[in-house]
Amino acid sequence: MDSRAFCTSSRIFIVAGKGGVGKTTVSAALARMAALAGLSPLIVEVEGRSGLTALFGRAGVLGYGQIELAAAGSPEGAGAVQGRTITPDDALLEYLDDHGMRRLSRRLTRTGMIDVVATAVPGIKDILVLGKVKQLERERTADVIIVDAPAAGHAITFLESAHGLLDAARAGPIRTQAQEVADLLNDPARSQVILVTLPEETPVNELVDTAYALEDRVGVALGPVVVNGVYPPLAGLDVDPLDAAAEAGIGLDPEEAEALRAAAAFRHQRVELQQQQTARLADALPLPQLAVPFLFTDRLGRPELERLAHALTDAVSALGGE
Repeated sequence: MDSRAFCTSSRIFIVAGKGGVGKTTVSAALARMAALAGLSPLIVEVEGRSGLTALFGRAGVLGYGQIELAAAGSPEGAGAVQGRTITPDDALLEYLDDHGMRRLSRRLTRTGMIDVVATAVPGIKDILVLGKVKQLERERTADVIIVDAPAAGHAITFLESAHGLLDAARAGPIRTQAQEVADLLNDPARSQVILVTLPEETPVNELVDTAYALEDRVGVALGPVVVNGVYPPLAGLDVDPLDAAAEAGIGLDPEEAEALRAAAAFRHQRVELQQQQTARLADALPLPQLAVPFLFTDRLGRPELERLAHALTDAVSALGGE
């Protein structure tokens, strides 16, 4: 499968995973991969505190208005990447404005009444956000929409909100909105969930639980699992440091050689543990895996995002050979 075919297999990709596994970074890499395939993706952030702009080398934070994160044509043929945040308050404000109730909308948000409504009608905040995503999808705002979803626990209730409101509301605009969102989530050609994990025991356990909960309680299609932070192959680890130094004409004292042996042993151990966890994940969850490499850096910016996007492209391409 090539990256363009992958990115057009669904109009919305909802990226979810346990907090700390790098789902925002994966969302950005997925968007950049789509752009490199000539598509124009839109990243939608729903929690309002991610570092998406920094990943694209931009200052500031995303707002409700759509902005360009990466221009088209770099490299030649690449599409532009757009980004925005969708919050329940802003979505409700826009909805009421569009329906001629601007004065009411201002009063609701100014007085905090939306929180009262949210308490009285559980799931309404999530439906406001998903309803706006549905609108963007219907309007063909972008070739593909990538939703940087809440962390795994909230992601389930976030996506389950439509079914809960269908049970609670028998008629009216809330039920109509909930039904349309449920239809969106239950159509694989319109939406899929991409789950992200680290190759570690606890994130893998939580991902498996989340996957089955989403299938059982939401009915949304699951795409390949992204395994983030995979240690890339490193040649020469099996060579003794003293032998390697002698071949290169470099002198090493015993303490330096021992430190290098310890580092090589640690790397071997980490790779082995990661392989055990990815194998366990494959046994527990029969979904393809896309490996994204661990980057040995203390910051992630545009150059690092490019590396991750190309690695994700290679991983997608390898799916055809499995």
